[in-house]
Amino acid sequence: MPADSTFLFTVETDDGEDEAVLTRAEDGVEGYVNRCMHFTHIRIDKGSGAPVRNGELVCANHGAMFEQDTGVCTFGPCEGAQLDRIDIDVRDGGVYLVDDDYAFVRTGGIESDPADLGSTSNVEF
Repeated sequence: MPADSTFLFTVETDDGEDEAVLTRAEDGVEGYVNRCMHFTHIRIDKGSGAPVRNGELVCANHGAMFEQDTGVCTFGPCEGAQLDRIDIDVRDGGVYLVDDDYAFVRTGGIESDPADLGSTSNVEF
């Protein structure tokens, strides 16, 4: 798992597939649903890892910043909101999904049609 980014994976919920991220926190690893709280259709990790600055995940769309340890937005249009946490367990050198609301599907994001250009207007850095 990268120290300065996120690890993206796909999960299954009662509503279908969704994306989640793992991030290195000060005291271990945290898991969150891969959705910015400003606009929940915006992904924090767009497939190449979310930027991390000074212990915070950065949403490249509008500059929102989320503490890696808590998921709380400390700056940006959704300040005070919190990322939706996914329960994980770290043991024996591995990270395991233990949240009853989610089932692991695969590493990487939701597979989409390459002809779908609906999200290409997002700013990347």
